[in-house]
Amino acid sequence: MKDIHEVLRIKQAKYAQLGKQIEMLQQAAEKLREVAPLLADVDDDDSAILTEVDEPVAAKAAASSAGAPAKPAARAVTPRWP
Repeated sequence: MKDIHEVLRIKQAKYAQLGKQIEMLQQAAEKLREVAPLLADVDDDDSAILTEVDEPVAAKAAASSAGAPAKPAARAVTPRWP
């Protein structure tokens, strides 16, 4: 039979660790809330610049894929927090 004090100590340590993780996640969420509007706002100037940059890349991709066999699409990977 386990000592009740040892079990309680282990549970309290896990509880403290979870509390720290929750606090870190809340801080990360606050930072993301600050940055999210910056990422959501796309000005016309920004989209024009992105279009200009993407056009040469798209042209190169079309030229290279014309002679090459089709490759399967890459799977989108969602980043995971530790």
